[in-house]
Amino acid sequence: MDPADLFALSPLDGRYASRTAPLRPYLSESALIRYRTLVEIQWLRHLAAEPAIDGLAPLGDSVDTSLQQLLEDFDGSDAQRVKSIEAEINHDVKAVEYFLREKLTEIPGNSPDLSAYLHFACTSEDINNLAYGLMLRDARKAVLLPQFNVLIDRLRTMAHELADVPMLSRTHGQPASPTTMGKEMANYAHRLSSQAAEFSEARIRGKLNGAVGNFNAHLAAYPEAPWPQISRQFVESLGLESNPYTTQIEPHDWIAGYCHALLRFNTVMLDLCRDIWGYVGLGYFRQRAAPGEVGSSTMPHKVNPIDFENAEGNLGVANALLGFLAEKLPQSRWQRDLTDSTTQRNLSVPLGHSLLAVESCLRGLDKLETDPDRLQEDLSANPEVLAEAVQTIMRRYGIADAYEQLKTLTRGQSIERENLDEFIAGLDIPEEARTRLAALSPADYVGLAAQLASEI
Repeated sequence: MDPADLFALSPLDGRYASRTAPLRPYLSESALIRYRTLVEIQWLRHLAAEPAIDGLAPLGDSVDTSLQQLLEDFDGSDAQRVKSIEAEINHDVKAVEYFLREKLTEIPGNSPDLSAYLHFACTSEDINNLAYGLMLRDARKAVLLPQFNVLIDRLRTMAHELADVPMLSRTHGQPASPTTMGKEMANYAHRLSSQAAEFSEARIRGKLNGAVGNFNAHLAAYPEAPWPQISRQFVESLGLESNPYTTQIEPHDWIAGYCHALLRFNTVMLDLCRDIWGYVGLGYFRQRAAPGEVGSSTMPHKVNPIDFENAEGNLGVANALLGFLAEKLPQSRWQRDLTDSTTQRNLSVPLGHSLLAVESCLRGLDKLETDPDRLQEDLSANPEVLAEAVQTIMRRYGIADAYEQLKTLTRGQSIERENLDEFIAGLDIPEEARTRLAALSPADYVGLAAQLASEI
């Protein structure tokens, strides 16, 4: 750990700094400044290419190339310069505009008119909403979804490898009809895959329409220009969906959808972590001990499921913030209030905790190995779970009170296999069915679990 990380206020930038580093190019303060710079430059280029804006000549190749190079070369020193300007003027977006004015003076062949069209007809939120949209889009595509897919692939592999490993189910915490460990992993692979798809498709919208969403300044400067069309084309050129109806701010409804989609993925992952934690507790899974690792400060034998517990804690923090952000951000007094500004700066936090959670879950899965003897022990100790099969076959052959007979024999009590065999021997059913029931064991009574697991 970097000694400086020891003084970080948040564990995302302290204890877990190395693990959250992949998000920094997309969600840090420096990244926000870079995305704002990108939007300002692209808006300038867009205006220069628009025939209706006759006060701004088309950019020459050298100027256009220099602007592109400015974006590609943007680094920490540029972000620091913006922050120093902000410290003087106390406005973060205007600081970007002033920074770009400085940079334009260094570009050979630059027209003086170019600086006048920086931030043209824009309110700060025209820049900010697009910058945040790009940040969340790129963080999702470059970091979160790839890690989510690694987790899904790992579970799919486990489903295939463990497809034929029978285990006792527990509904309501009580012994129930058996399944296979692979089928349980397949369930989670399928659920997480569905939620990842919904998260990947969560729409990201943006606007550029001025101080209260009506193109007031735009129309005053160029009354004949088709501003709604110009705005839509610009927003779409950034890869975002244009929102034509807003106040000063894009209303953030899409951010709520994005947060809710991520929250749902996290909730399924949380369910997975708790189930695995329980299976470790039952002994169905053993954990391979890492050399040199300490499980307990006083109990030397312990190998604790700490990775799943770490994931669960991070998911709790992430989902609490995602729920808050989804509820808070779509609300704004009248044409806008500033509460969304400080709130949006925390969008990086639940994404960071979500990333930590999926990495912890993966690390925990890597340590697991099944204990076939323990699994078989539980199956053999609960022959009463075959009561479902027995009463269903009895129903097939017209025995009207089948359920009631098995209820009397098995409900709320453990029975020996001999008791069940004696009951089966006395059934008035075809011999073939009786023979099949007598041969059935809990380990065999898994339905299509192995097939379903193999096909995921």
